Amino acid sequence: MRIYLVVIDDSPEAEIALRFAARRAVKTGGGVEILSLVPPQEFIAFGGLQATIEEEAHLHAEGLVAAAAGTLIAESALKPTITVREGDGPAVIRAIIAGNPDIAALVLGAAAAGAPGPLVSHFAGTDAGSLPVPVMIVPGSLSTEAIDRLS
Repeated sequence: MRIYLVVIDDSPEAEIALRFAARRAVKTGGGVEILSLVPPQEFIAFGGLQATIEEEAHLHAEGLVAAAAGTLIAESALKPTITVREGDGPAVIRAIIAGNPDIAALVLGAAAAGAPGPLVSHFAGTDAGSLPVPVMIVPGSLSTEAIDRLS
């Protein structure tokens, strides 16, 4: 099955990328994997505080993917795979792609204004030719109608 890997965060462009991936998955008979990244936390000498900060980051990430999954199910009836991982974004994404031969594309949303975002910059830059799957970069300025027309 063709799986579209989408990275979700708090940004509006992540929602746009998810909609694009879901529409492509529906049209191609595929699926969607939603990934939320938890950045590595800086070490804090007080262990209890460190654990609380890490737990809050994980809960926030889990909330993001749960909301995204609910939207996806409501709009397209697709039941996504949900993944929450801690670590360096590009390294985690590479590991997920390497571990699942069904992943057909990495779908990222680019910010509508300013810098496109760290993952877009990374995977569209010097690393662009080294992934085993295509990278689909969805402009964050697209309307719902434009996404539906293009996907």
